[in-house]
Amino acid sequence: MDKLVVINNEKISQQNQSFFSRNYILKRLPEGLTKYFNVELIARKSNLSENHELKLNNIRIASNIFQFIFFLISSFKNENTKYFIISITPYTFISCLVLFICRKKVFLYLISNGQEEWKNLFGSWSVWIYNVMFSIVTSLSIVITISEKINQRNKFHLVDSSFLDEKWFVNFKKPLIDKIRFLYVARINPVKGLNEFLKIFKNIKFDSELSIIGKTSNLKHQRELEKIIKNTKNIKFYGYIDKRQDLIDAFDSHNILILPSYTEGQPSVVDESLARRRPVIIFKDIAHIIKDRKGIFVSNRDIDSLSETARFIIENYKKIQNEIEQNKFILEKEMFKQISEIIKKY
Repeated sequence: MDKLVVINNEKISQQNQSFFSRNYILKRLPEGLTKYFNVELIARKSNLSENHELKLNNIRIASNIFQFIFFLISSFKNENTKYFIISITPYTFISCLVLFICRKKVFLYLISNGQEEWKNLFGSWSVWIYNVMFSIVTSLSIVITISEKINQRNKFHLVDSSFLDEKWFVNFKKPLIDKIRFLYVARINPVKGLNEFLKIFKNIKFDSELSIIGKTSNLKHQRELEKIIKNTKNIKFYGYIDKRQDLIDAFDSHNILILPSYTEGQPSVVDESLARRRPVIIFKDIAHIIKDRKGIFVSNRDIDSLSETARFIIENYKKIQNEIEQNKFILEKEMFKQISEIIKKY
């Protein structure tokens, strides 16, 4: 089996002999490719306790950029090894330059072009830095992407995106629509827009509730969230949910998924909600994620528009569910197969 080194800026913690990732998608990508390749993962070390346990045999986590590059160079022993970079960051940018100089075969996986994420993290003034990295890395690698917004060139390959398996499509539960039951499932950080949504939600005039599933590694964000929801009976914060069945049950016990993000690539939580036949509300900032999927509704970021959209969904719930059933979902195993075929082609 060919060797594939996955290079990721994601932070990973180690607990005894086990490794844990902060991001579920960035955990599943290397795991899914183990069916086709002998996968080694190089990532950054986290000093926090992360949640998603990695099912990989070969993981190396670096405390700094020098150790990161050392791990990368030490993987050169096998001349036929290929390299799979996930997203563009300073760490992966430097890695790509090293791989290019050493004449290694490099593949770049992009969920989005990354500009909006970079802008939200570092400010508008710094986007030119990301654009320079983007231009260089994409010119030195074979790009595999799930985003149609990225400029397509000869070395760009578009694949379908999915992290669903068969268990998401069985044992459907009838939704309770006696009141609006919002569900939020995502990390808790500024670009996800949760705190701003909470300020709107607390002023809604009709019977409703909100459940929050997620985690933040930033103590400031955690305190801001706790301050907003303090003494609020119709908002419940569950923290992180690990098991898939527990997450499926969470979707089934709510009737609308709310995703108030300011920027998104292709959020898997949307497909998870639609797979359970639960409609989704987003705001205009990420309207591009809809594509041809039915059951996603766009609201303005204000109480009147949100209230109108939510009421429309509840009043037309059965019809909307019938439309959601017309969506065509692919399974994650099909996505991994597409990616592996591209890698093996070169």
